[in-house]
Amino acid sequence: MARKKTIKTRYTEKELKEFEKIIDSKLVESKEQLDFYLKQMSDRADNPDNKVRGLDDGIGTAEAERISTLANRLKKHIQHLENAKLRIKNKVYGVCRETGKLIAKDRLKAVPHATLSIEAKLS
Repeated sequence: MARKKTIKTRYTEKELKEFEKIIDSKLVESKEQLDFYLKQMSDRADNPDNKVRGLDDGIGTAEAERISTLANRLKKHIQHLENAKLRIKNKVYGVCRETGKLIAKDRLKAVPHATLSIEAKLS
């Protein structure tokens, strides 16, 4: 008699711990990068000699905007990672919000804050 295959609906505690380590590592890295960009923005604001004058002023403005954009992206990324940690705590991490199926482990290792499986992302 053939055994009925059960479909896994959530990751084990051990697997969740592995994902949490990956997320913690990415959080540390992202927060360090954010601190770097925030320091650059602060240094530019505090030091008038850093401001380029004349024709190059547009370049200085573009650079300040680029740094600000990078900092804002990192803030969003950090928030997504922190939300992923909450999903781990609530034992719903790795479940696709569209299909309700588990997101592939390889996808979560690459994008630990993912909330959609590849299947859902492509549809």
